[in-house]
Amino acid sequence: MKTYKTVIVILSAFFLFSCGTNKQKTPEAADQVDEFRIVDIEEAPMQAENNIVSEDISEDKKALYFVPPTISADEEILESKMQISIADAEYDQLKNEEYSQFAENKFQPAKIEPLSTFSVDVDAASYSNMRRFINRGSLPEKDAIRIEELINYFSYNYPEPTGSDPVKISAEVGNCPWNNQNRLVKIGLKARNIAGDNLPASNFVFLIDVSGSMEGPTRPGLVKSSLKLLVNNLREKDRVAIVVYAGAAGEVLSSTPGNNKQKIKEALDNLSAGGSTAGGDGIQLAYKIARKNFIKGGNNRIILCTDGDFNVGVSSDDGLQKLIEQERKSGVFLSILGYGMGNYKDKKMQVLAQTGNGNHAYIDNLQEANKVLVNEFGATMYTVAKDVKLQIEFNPAKVQAYRLVGYETRLLNKEDFNDDTKDAGEMGAGHTVTAFYEVIPVGIKSNLIGSVDPLKYQKDTNIDPVSYSLHPDLLTVKLRYKQPNSDTSKKIEIPLIDNNLDNVSDDFRFAAAVAMFGQVVKDSQYKGNGSYDKAIALAQKGYGSDIQGYRREFVRLMETAKGLAN
Repeated sequence: MKTYKTVIVILSAFFLFSCGTNKQKTPEAADQVDEFRIVDIEEAPMQAENNIVSEDISEDKKALYFVPPTISADEEILESKMQISIADAEYDQLKNEEYSQFAENKFQPAKIEPLSTFSVDVDAASYSNMRRFINRGSLPEKDAIRIEELINYFSYNYPEPTGSDPVKISAEVGNCPWNNQNRLVKIGLKARNIAGDNLPASNFVFLIDVSGSMEGPTRPGLVKSSLKLLVNNLREKDRVAIVVYAGAAGEVLSSTPGNNKQKIKEALDNLSAGGSTAGGDGIQLAYKIARKNFIKGGNNRIILCTDGDFNVGVSSDDGLQKLIEQERKSGVFLSILGYGMGNYKDKKMQVLAQTGNGNHAYIDNLQEANKVLVNEFGATMYTVAKDVKLQIEFNPAKVQAYRLVGYETRLLNKEDFNDDTKDAGEMGAGHTVTAFYEVIPVGIKSNLIGSVDPLKYQKDTNIDPVSYSLHPDLLTVKLRYKQPNSDTSKKIEIPLIDNNLDNVSDDFRFAAAVAMFGQVVKDSQYKGNGSYDKAIALAQKGYGSDIQGYRREFVRLMETAKGLAN
């Protein structure tokens, strides 16, 4: 019996110590104490189910469980006021965040503008940033929503490349779910998968922002934990150096073999935040170290972890762009991992990622870090095709007008498609890229197409209607890419014929639901009769296998966003 009582006392003390509360008790509740009860396990009351402290603490099959104290009305009011105060403070901080402003793509008449050209975008930062807003109880800013990044957050079951090309094109067409009289074309790209063990050796430089703006519970700790996930999967032939910057930049860990995980993790643990932000100096030093340890034929990459708040040295968008344009010639790629809330400079992150032959992800929690740095390591960290561009030629005999959904910040001139000096996006091992075009078929009356007066000095178009009417194609998809170590591009292309059916895949349905949601949450002028309910219902029809649950998570986010919008 003495032993039995001792166990109870020890467990009670341990539980009180580990489950301390920050609640401010009212005078009426000051004399309350936390209560424990001992009961038969099989007879434990239902309300105790989640409060079991220990089972089988005696030979009589007893259980020790915690009974939460009664919370007074005054305490509930006080806690509610505290939560509102925190929410208001976070809302004020959001005013310091920066996003690029852009106008939505318009419908283009196929007779006058038969070509649509853009760079691929494998970034997914907009999705996890949107999730951060919604989970904190607010809808994101309209400019924070880049629809193509919402769509490309998810992987799709596209055909694998089979020949010498590292990328394969696929396409399908069906009814447009937010405008039934129009057609919706989905273009899918799939990069070749490479097993992790077969990936070439990596030369990483972790470039970590330790300035004052990175202080806070959701920044330095999450950065360290994220990078440790990556370190856990490094091999002996991989190498890591660590560079930090605040008021100045410095190397805190010279290039170290990937199997020396303890040394790398200790260097991460010793980092702390404080000071101004010399981002330009840090980038220059990181490239210098990456070049010094360059692995020929390997994966040479800087991983920049920051909130994007550069304010010392080279810090303007133009200055950073010129710096990265010069440095990328070395063959070193750049990946951007964004952290933090309230001071997040998404605009700068986009400039760096689009210029530096890399990608941009926003890390809002450790699960996202695991997705980006572990589950999708090859796609995020190893490039198989660079400067990937798409050019779609529409058949004016079939297409009256078309509109590219998203990719506003990735548009190219039609001449840029054949210009190998023009930079474009990169695709990593196993990456998928998806793009949608909303198409107004010939013969459909639509108020989405503008009109102009007939030309006085020339014909409206010099296209010969006889020549293009002979082709059954709705459109032709052309793609250019370069091998990672080449400066010369190669072109591949496929045609797409529309049989006016709606026999589309689960991937089509789900990705179309994401596109609809993006337009609804942005209150797009092109959302048609799209709605939260329609996007949710369509996404549920396109779950597919959804092994990791990302698609179901998105439906839950849409349901929450619907509640916030009402």
